[in-house]
Amino acid sequence: MTFDRDAQRQHYIEGSLVADAEMPCQRCLQAMPVHLESTFLLGMVTSDERAATLPASYEPVLVEDEHLDLLPVVEDELLLTLPQVVYHDEADCAVSRDLLQSGDEAEQTPARADNPFSVLRSLKDH
Repeated sequence: MTFDRDAQRQHYIEGSLVADAEMPCQRCLQAMPVHLESTFLLGMVTSDERAATLPASYEPVLVEDEHLDLLPVVEDELLLTLPQVVYHDEADCAVSRDLLQSGDEAEQTPARADNPFSVLRSLKDH
């Protein structure tokens, strides 16, 4: 992380994060490694009004009482880097694609012969 001021005297943080994490595969729910990388450019501001005036290249980070807790900033950057969904490669996954098909199974399920709403149909006909 680099802390500096630009030509307009805007304080900023420029940095990059690299991390290796484990997340559950959405098919088999087994842990799988995920490589995370993020680069960021944060403009330090003291209010929401000042955040609105930041150049578009900066993401605002709120500094209160001239103190900035870096741990939440790093955590937020890592959370923003996480993929929404992770899957093993199909060859490496414990659950095959064939086991995940549910559309055909739902259509093959026989309909109940004794429909509980059939009584309502008979009332409608009267």
